[in-house]
Amino acid sequence: MAAVDLRYARALAAVISNQKLDVVATQGQLNDFADTLEASAELREVLENPSIPEPQKLKVLDAIAAKSGMSKTVRNFIAVIAHHQRLHELRSMVAAYDTIADENASVAEAEIVSALPLDEKNRKLLEEKISTMTGQQHVHATYSEDATLLGGAVVTIGSTVYDGSIRAQLQQLKARLIAAGA
Repeated sequence: MAAVDLRYARALAAVISNQKLDVVATQGQLNDFADTLEASAELREVLENPSIPEPQKLKVLDAIAAKSGMSKTVRNFIAVIAHHQRLHELRSMVAAYDTIADENASVAEAEIVSALPLDEKNRKLLEEKISTMTGQQHVHATYSEDATLLGGAVVTIGSTVYDGSIRAQLQQLKARLIAAGA
């Protein structure tokens, strides 16, 4: 994540906080616009083309905002990014904003890979453990399965990986046995 992206994201987070706007709605609007921008070459051409006058670009943006129910704050944020010719960085700015918003809302993002699908009871138990470990009130977890783990789970929170899989335990046991035999 570039420093510029983080700067824009922090500025947006400060505005959202000061205006006491809905963080989840803001995230949704930003992601919706970023998806629309990525999907439409014509929209990118209009908003990123320096030969198109800025008032015309703002009319297009206003039409999109009105049709999609975009807040004035999100519309203004996108207008500033377009003015500074940084729309190509919008997706990474949105990702940075999502991270900041989650931190401010005391949400931990976790990726959980297990050998078998986890039932609701085990998911809740695992999320409670993650909440305790991270000190965050809420956990937003994404789940997937990997049969090669044999059992247990691998939890990734940020850049930290907690490997509680049977495969990892067997590898550790193997390393200790090799070290003891040497």
